[in-house]
Amino acid sequence: MKLKRSHMAGSLNKSNIGETVTLMGWVQKRRDLGGLIFVDLRDRTGIVQIVFDKDISLDAFNLASELGSEYVIAAVGKVHQRQSINPNLPTGEIEIFADSLQILNKSETPPIYIKDDDDVNENLRLKYRYLDLRKPSMQKNLMVRHETSRIVREFLAAEGFIEVETPVLTKPTPEGARDYLVPSRVNPGKFYALPQSPQLFKQLLMVSGMDRYFQIVKCYRDEDLRADRQPEFTQIDCEMSFVDAEDVIEINERLVQRVFKEILNLDLQLPLPRLSYQEAMERYGSDKPDIRYGFELIDLSELVKSCGFKVFTSAIENGGSVRAINVKGYGDRFSRKDITSLEEYAKTYGAKGLAWIKVTDEGVTSPIAKFFSEEEMAAILEKANVEKGDLLLFAADKDSVVFDSLGHLRNELAKRLNLIDKNEFKALWVTEFPLFEYDEEENRYVAKHHPFTSPMEEDLALLETAPEKARAKAYDIVINGYEIGGGSIRIHSSELQQRMFRALGFSDEEAWDKFGFLLEAFKYGTPPHGGIAFGFDRLAMILAQEDNIRQVIAFPKTQNAQDPMTNAPSVVEEKQLKELSVAVKLEEK
Repeated sequence: MKLKRSHMAGSLNKSNIGETVTLMGWVQKRRDLGGLIFVDLRDRTGIVQIVFDKDISLDAFNLASELGSEYVIAAVGKVHQRQSINPNLPTGEIEIFADSLQILNKSETPPIYIKDDDDVNENLRLKYRYLDLRKPSMQKNLMVRHETSRIVREFLAAEGFIEVETPVLTKPTPEGARDYLVPSRVNPGKFYALPQSPQLFKQLLMVSGMDRYFQIVKCYRDEDLRADRQPEFTQIDCEMSFVDAEDVIEINERLVQRVFKEILNLDLQLPLPRLSYQEAMERYGSDKPDIRYGFELIDLSELVKSCGFKVFTSAIENGGSVRAINVKGYGDRFSRKDITSLEEYAKTYGAKGLAWIKVTDEGVTSPIAKFFSEEEMAAILEKANVEKGDLLLFAADKDSVVFDSLGHLRNELAKRLNLIDKNEFKALWVTEFPLFEYDEEENRYVAKHHPFTSPMEEDLALLETAPEKARAKAYDIVINGYEIGGGSIRIHSSELQQRMFRALGFSDEEAWDKFGFLLEAFKYGTPPHGGIAFGFDRLAMILAQEDNIRQVIAFPKTQNAQDPMTNAPSVVEEKQLKELSVAVKLEEK
């Protein structure tokens, strides 16, 4: 007899008592107790207990005795009040006494346990990802992702945005991360690039008069990976015409507010706080600060510029700074061995060392105390608000190193002191980013965000005279130390766009060769426009309260950009390469 499922396992409760139901799913566990067999049946919605009683159906009982873990079954039975209630299960007040059972498919012993917190090696999890995805936590994460995309689409559609698909095979561009290239068979020797973002196409949609566009879109970047990065990732991509930065910020913080309310039942208070880029760096050493805890940076350069400690004075003389973090109230938690461990951590971000001062019942303890007069030490302690029980940690170097090392150190301190509340979400905007940053490898300025970002009006003259001082009409939204979205008001003038390319070191010929289609489009009545792109995977990771982006992607890559399940990337046949006019020459590393 062919059965039809009547209910999902997790949907059953006391209101179903007395009903006959047909369930289908996987065997989570089987327990034999003489004349009774208990089977936990699992599907996407949860687990329910099925009882096989030989006095009700001997055939079903005998078949149940053959069941193994992860067998796929169909069972028909009546819902009863459960004798021993399981408060840990949503279905823990009921159980199903089976009248019949069908084995739909058998299973070999799985190479990984189908349960949460199994502590299995991640590569093994990814090799058998289809089994890993059966775990309740992974299915919950994918549901969070699904619900988030639904909410985003509904919100943006209600705000007048139109979803438009943009090409996946595009023109390679010289700015940003490395492209993934795709050889063209019908155009020998030429290549497409997979899009790092739909940036140029969404700007062209504004030229076309679409006014408000969005897309939940796959993007690709051939770059080094981290826990919150993947070579292929998903963006929530938006663009709006006839707007300024305030318009884009206002609508998108309402979007984020809606998502957090519907997914986590959390009320984000609007408007979100804002920090300028400069203030974020000065206070937190990061342009994506986690503001759930303190440990803000303190600039002590003025106080120590003439002290006897050469490490400090040399850093300042060379244009750098001396800054510190007061680990307020936790000084007694850090032994000298612990401080050495923190120093080694800071060194991974470029710091040459980590000086320190601790105040105890006995007074000031520090290996650098001898380099300061009593007045200098008193001024340092006063400026940093150091009291008994505090630990002051210093970094001295060029600003970029000081910010990077102390910015990461404050996060590490919060982790080691268990100060991070995973149920707390602090969001903010970071604005007024530098338009350019200097790339020492390429020996030129590159765009901080991308070369289509508009400078602030008051900084336009700096493009030719002092590009390092120019600020962008750019804004990032940050939650708990993660940048979840970034955008800007775009350049909409062909002339200004060419000035931007020149500042980046492009000749006019190079600019027209690479971006001529955009410069040409700007001649024909381009509206002022701006937008934003959210990292959808990263947003889903935060909403699912995970700390690894691979936990919210169905089939992710490893940190080496490999897929252990399909063994991608892989070698292709010579015949395929020949058709594409491609030859492979491997260089020894």
